[in-house]
Amino acid sequence: MIDSPHTLLIGVDGGGTGCRAAVGTPTDGVLAKSEGGRANVASDPELAIKNIIDAVTAAAAKCGLTAKQLKTATAHLGLAGVMTAQDAHMVASAVPYGNVTVSDDRPTALNGALGWQDGFLLSVGTGTIAAACTDGVYRSVGGWGFHVGDQASGSWLGQESLRHVLLCHDGLALHSDLTRALLAKFQNDPNEIVAFSMSAKPGDYGTFAPDVVESARANDLVGQKIIGSGVEYLRKCLNALGFKAGDALCLTGGVGPHYANYLPSDITAGLVACKGNALDGAFNFARAHFEKHPEAQI
Repeated sequence: MIDSPHTLLIGVDGGGTGCRAAVGTPTDGVLAKSEGGRANVASDPELAIKNIIDAVTAAAAKCGLTAKQLKTATAHLGLAGVMTAQDAHMVASAVPYGNVTVSDDRPTALNGALGWQDGFLLSVGTGTIAAACTDGVYRSVGGWGFHVGDQASGSWLGQESLRHVLLCHDGLALHSDLTRALLAKFQNDPNEIVAFSMSAKPGDYGTFAPDVVESARANDLVGQKIIGSGVEYLRKCLNALGFKAGDALCLTGGVGPHYANYLPSDITAGLVACKGNALDGAFNFARAHFEKHPEAQI
């Protein structure tokens, strides 16, 4: 039983595919979780806020809490698409909770994976996060969003695969099992791919990522070429962050662990199991803010 609403904590992890919410207390930890729809602030801020509130409300209901009781809760939201302090303030002002802090999803993903320890993270899902923490200082590269970044991500894999399909259709590249299978999903009509692209969100492109991953595993030349480009990008990200052989590294996200088989051995030698996920990181930050720990400052 929760003694006081003032001890409630909320953690939210939001991205292009969906969002997850956790509700709990500093003493008991997470009491309930729930999932919701897309919550990328850059893509659709109004929908993101609605989905966040719905997910938190659903998680709270699982442990018998009402929306009214959440009004004094301490919350941290780690959201894809938060680019500026203005973005963070907009979201914090729009959600009906007490003490709200908002960050992009890089610090929460890194903290979820490593806790408060030093190390490196490659979180590759719908988007891509390359981040590091050294002596409590967070650093990251990339993360500029689907339209101008997110290389190696699930959405990027999907988009690259469709680009290759069109190159093959035009006779500018050789077809493979992957490109033929993808073209068949569009009734063998390249115009259907173009029509799809006009309204496709990052998560929509991401639905083709498993095809690329599986094709590379089956030695498909196009699949291997796309994965190889992703590997090169991730390697450069780690170099830019100062990664050295043997440093702790977590690979997370829906796609991230699949890169382990392709990254060089000096990188994979430092692979460690993740302590948790980005939702755990968001909840950790909420707890740290509640307890006024200095490491909560991002």
